[in-house]
Amino acid sequence: MLIKFAFVGLMSAALPAFSAERLAPLPVSLYTSFQQSSPTAVLFAIEDEVDTIMAPLGMHFEWRSLTAARGNEVSAELAVISFKGRCDVAGLMARTAQPGALGWTHVSDGVILPFSDVDCDRIRVFLQRELLFLRAETREEVFGRAVGRVLAHELYHIFAQTAHHASDGVAKSAYTVQELLSDGFHFDEHEAVTLRGSIGKPLGADKPVGTP
Repeated sequence: MLIKFAFVGLMSAALPAFSAERLAPLPVSLYTSFQQSSPTAVLFAIEDEVDTIMAPLGMHFEWRSLTAARGNEVSAELAVISFKGRCDVAGLMARTAQPGALGWTHVSDGVILPFSDVDCDRIRVFLQRELLFLRAETREEVFGRAVGRVLAHELYHIFAQTAHHASDGVAKSAYTVQELLSDGFHFDEHEAVTLRGSIGKPLGADKPVGTP
């Protein structure tokens, strides 16, 4: 059954080639697909925000286009992200809305799969009134940053292999407009520890979850 829910050294004198320093973890490949083409400023802001949130937890990403994948790429771990709708700030209107789930990650038979969807249309509608108060030249960056925060939430489910939601921070079950538009947004300490502990473990390994 497929379901989905909303809001990843040695030291020896005889072996001089080994370093006493801890080896850095291999980057995780994120394969992305966009329903419609998106402005460069939005794409850069998405990637930058995800890296800003996840890098302190020991997670580093290689961003790859799903359409450009040839099938011979090698990755230690990967996730596939589909961006729905238009990831831009065109057509904003001065009204508030509650559009529903902004992102979701797929689950099959209690196992969280490395497939997530992010709904750019819903995020834009949710933020549109406040985005109009910003200078036009900053809207794409701020919007992309908000999209990146929704994506970071879904990556938490994938790489921590948990359906758990926190009471605060990026792993919350629901966001406010202010949280998506604030200057900084991070994981709560408990969820940060969970993510750090998941690095290097195979996805789905001995971590089945139920339907939240």
